[in-house]
Amino acid sequence: MNKEEKYNLAKWAMNHALENGAQQASVTIANSVSSSVEVREQKIDKLEQAIQSGLSIRLFVDGRYSAHSTSRLKKEELAHFIEEAIAGTRFLSEDEFRTLPEPELYYKGGGANLELLDKDFDKVDPQKKIKLAFDAESEVFGKDDRLISVSAGYYDNKNERVMVTSNGFEGDSSNSVFGVYTSVSVKGGDARPEAGWNESAIQYANLKKEGSGSIALEKALSKIGQQKIQSGTMPMIVENRQVGRIFGPLINALSGSEIQQKNSFLINKLGEKVASEKLTLTDDPFIVGGRGSRLFDGEGLATQKRTVFDKGVLKTYYIDTYYGKKLEMEPTSGSTTNLVFETGDKDLQGLIASVDKGILVTGFNGGNSNGSSGDFSYGIEGFLIEDGKITKPVAEMNITGNMKQLWSSIGEVGNDVNQNSSWRTPSILFENIDFSGL
Repeated sequence: MNKEEKYNLAKWAMNHALENGAQQASVTIANSVSSSVEVREQKIDKLEQAIQSGLSIRLFVDGRYSAHSTSRLKKEELAHFIEEAIAGTRFLSEDEFRTLPEPELYYKGGGANLELLDKDFDKVDPQKKIKLAFDAESEVFGKDDRLISVSAGYYDNKNERVMVTSNGFEGDSSNSVFGVYTSVSVKGGDARPEAGWNESAIQYANLKKEGSGSIALEKALSKIGQQKIQSGTMPMIVENRQVGRIFGPLINALSGSEIQQKNSFLINKLGEKVASEKLTLTDDPFIVGGRGSRLFDGEGLATQKRTVFDKGVLKTYYIDTYYGKKLEMEPTSGSTTNLVFETGDKDLQGLIASVDKGILVTGFNGGNSNGSSGDFSYGIEGFLIEDGKITKPVAEMNITGNMKQLWSSIGEVGNDVNQNSSWRTPSILFENIDFSGL
């Protein structure tokens, strides 16, 4: 189904909903194409290819709201599906806050080409995909006597969608991703350390096709001999790809739903300093090739570049239309795009060299954060730092504290930004973290 056919079917479905009792409707039609291959023991272990299409519809009926989806896209089946969905919606409780966005907030078309789709996606030779998986495994297989198992793979995905609403929105988007990964386990005494590495890119030509196996093996071997160390309060460096584990609760606390339900430790904090002056964060939807880039969000709201934190001062919440009405606040968007940190001048090795004694966290093992209070407890693994150098691997330790205190204790922000995510996190040094071990 091409773009024009998607638009025509979406408009037909929307009109059918309006003709059968809905006062407002929003329809999205999407399709995806994906493939993956995984190899193990120098043989293909799994080979998959999938093509999926579906329609989702949001219905506003007599002050009530519901959302539905189906993969059956013939008009006669869709007609029955929509009519049944409308009938079912009438049994729900009324909710005066459920409406489509105000039309003036919609994306109106135009904007820069964000280059989120590889136009040659369908031209990548399947044999090349298989070879990339075998090449990743070959970086590990037979390279060390302590190796227990290795699996490696390649994957890709292309998504295309159109969206229309009954109060004037029309928009379409498309994106692609390609990736290579390796997972390794090794023998180290009684332990079986594991590690993995993934590389991904929007454009096939930009995919880093080598190195995932070597990095995964190196990381697994470095864990041999992990042990607890003495409890204490000391600096903590969190590796860039792991920052998201402690960053997620901070961003979640900005969600309109969490604010409205009083499950956020950042309620009524707009305009206040809630974190270190070293935390400046921008939500930028317009980065060309950015993993979270987009011209409109899931409701059709036009995206805007926003400052989230300015030298520790909270500048915005993530508010969709529904919670905007409940909170009597202007909608901003209910979700993040590209989150960009203002970085410092040191890479990870520079941060390590600046620490007399502390811990480099390279992984989190369990734990949780309380949304309303910000209190957290996480299991960690990583390495002890002494005199600016890594000296031994550590594990089975915990960190405890409070999110507001944690993000107020930033010592330095690194410059080694993780480009494999829409959360473009660098490694970060935090001061005075409580570690529990021996």
